[in-house]
Amino acid sequence: MIAVIDYGVGNLFSLVSSLRYLGLDAEVTGDAEKIGAADRIILPGVGAFADAMAKLRRTGLDEVVTGQAEAGKPLLGICLGMQVLFDASLEYGEHRGLGLIPGRVAPILDDLSPADRAALKIPHMGWNRLEIVRDCPLLRYSRTGDYVYYVHSYYACDCADSVAAVSEYGIPITGAVVRGNVMGTQFHPEKSGETGLRILKAFSEIGG
Repeated sequence: MIAVIDYGVGNLFSLVSSLRYLGLDAEVTGDAEKIGAADRIILPGVGAFADAMAKLRRTGLDEVVTGQAEAGKPLLGICLGMQVLFDASLEYGEHRGLGLIPGRVAPILDDLSPADRAALKIPHMGWNRLEIVRDCPLLRYSRTGDYVYYVHSYYACDCADSVAAVSEYGIPITGAVVRGNVMGTQFHPEKSGETGLRILKAFSEIGG
């Protein structure tokens, strides 16, 4: 069973629909025992980093997630759920993350050239080409040139050792990260058509 963690951040319907379309057993839950009994965990999220971390801590799910990850259970963070896997974020101040992947989250706008700031819209929203830079189980059914769907204004950086795929948007945007059993996608697999379904399928086979 795949536990999709519900901590009050984001609409989980499309993600669960995608998993069930693939014939996968998935349950939305914030119950620590059910998460502990699951074979794999997905941590979704949309919105602000500080708010997400506050909700994880308030519910005690921060310790549940880190404990399960440190025990070796496959964990996939999606969008904001990927960002909170890192050490810290600079979104409206500096905020501590779960610390499962070394690196930080920073504003895309700050790292764009003046010309790109004028030309590119932030949030980075829409379809973008994926470039795979490292082979990993999460991307076993993916290839460079596949398109995925992004919606974000901040991106993971200082994390070169974990980067598995990037997309170009004035700068190389970290698209997917892998550090052992801990994985993340900045894009939304559940909104990325067949490419996203292949990524979710690959995740369902990790550790199986």
